[in-house]
Amino acid sequence: MTKNKKVEKEIKEQEFQEEILLDKDSTENQDEIAQDENQEVQDEEVSLEVKLEKEVAELKEKYLRLYSDFENFRKRTAKERIEMISTASQELLVDLLPAVDDFERAFKANENEEDATKVLEGNRIVFQKLLKILNSKGLKPMEDMIGKPFDPDTQEAITQIPAPSEDMKGKVIDVIEKGYTLGDRVVRFAKVVTGA
Repeated sequence: MTKNKKVEKEIKEQEFQEEILLDKDSTENQDEIAQDENQEVQDEEVSLEVKLEKEVAELKEKYLRLYSDFENFRKRTAKERIEMISTASQELLVDLLPAVDDFERAFKANENEEDATKVLEGNRIVFQKLLKILNSKGLKPMEDMIGKPFDPDTQEAITQIPAPSEDMKGKVIDVIEKGYTLGDRVVRFAKVVTGA
């Protein structure tokens, strides 16, 4: 081998060695890059996991607060409802007291009164006052039922009697006890006699 060929061979071998080293460095660099990327992905996954755990903790806390607020609201409304039920009739009773006082005064006045018309007039005045108080609270008597068809939603038939005329069959002939409504709701059914 000539010296040039030998030098060329050595140069080629050296270049080959350098290429191998470069490839090795390149592979190591690629491995390092891949490891760095893997580490970044793992870091991102860990940070995402931590972030999700924080979110879950915050949502749990919000849920517990909301649940506590709801429980407090439920207890408060239950307490208010009990108080309202126990004092619901208080306003009506306070409004009825003047009528009770009038009845007491009428009883005292009637003890010595001999004129029945004065007693009757006094009783009528107190009765009208009582009705006015009840009407102001929404209690309304059922009126004008005689001659009208029987209504089972507002009336209770006590008995049936033979109808005085053919057109009175199935209609109210007499009212035994008045019915009352409070708003749209029946609080006492009218007790009536119907024609058969």
